[in-house]
Amino acid sequence: MDGHSHSLRGRLACHCLLVETPNSLVLIDTGFGLRDVAHPRPRLSRFFYTLLKPELREELTAIRQIEQLGFNPKDVRHIVLTHLDFDHAGGLDDFPHARIHLLHPEKKAALERRTMMDRMRYRPQQWASTQQNWRTYPAGTGETWFGFNSVRELDGLPPEILFVPLRGHTFGHTGVAIERSEGQWLLQAGDAYFYHEEMNLERPYCTPGLRFYQWMLEKDRGARIHNQHRLRELKRTHSRVIQIMSSHDVAEFERAAGHDVSVPPRGLRPASTIA
Repeated sequence: MDGHSHSLRGRLACHCLLVETPNSLVLIDTGFGLRDVAHPRPRLSRFFYTLLKPELREELTAIRQIEQLGFNPKDVRHIVLTHLDFDHAGGLDDFPHARIHLLHPEKKAALERRTMMDRMRYRPQQWASTQQNWRTYPAGTGETWFGFNSVRELDGLPPEILFVPLRGHTFGHTGVAIERSEGQWLLQAGDAYFYHEEMNLERPYCTPGLRFYQWMLEKDRGARIHNQHRLRELKRTHSRVIQIMSSHDVAEFERAAGHDVSVPPRGLRPASTIA
């Protein structure tokens, strides 16, 4: 499953990013939230709760980790979502005053919930109370960024934070690019891929378990595979993009965060800071 565990089960991360800007904190995805921990049913579907058996610990929620970093959660005034799946949007109601940025096709799919899989992955119980804070953006407009089209800035946020649409896992799935110092970028690619070896330039590889999981959840297979190829080309040809990471690969998380995925940070500063 994850390249390390000797069973059908493995470890995955819910990798969120906290960005400090001159005026506020910006949270990229939320992972699971306090209410998911306290009352996982019915906020999580029975299918995914049984399949994944998520480790629901209060100290690992975004809001508690933000507090441990020494910040005030009320200063999180913007949340940027790669997509609205239950493991990315569960903490939205922990930040009731934040503006929530997402692509319009993602909003449409989440509200319609047309298929059984949509009804299991999109959980209104997690986000209905904050829906009035949504700011949506069309998927087909924007500028070019290192060969990616329809990339755009977000209202109220500095130009160093960009949406990079990566359709495939969902119809409104997007990456989030963050410019750090001296023109160097990192790209949170969300669920565009799940296993770090998928970004191997010579011989891309995904474990059978995660390959099946991606197939099970994909909404546009052609676009998903194409975007993985584009991400590898980005890594190959653009040295200014110094880091590409997915939302769920444990090795990538621990390399970026500098600590074990099961241990929350204590008194550290977030790695992604816009000065």
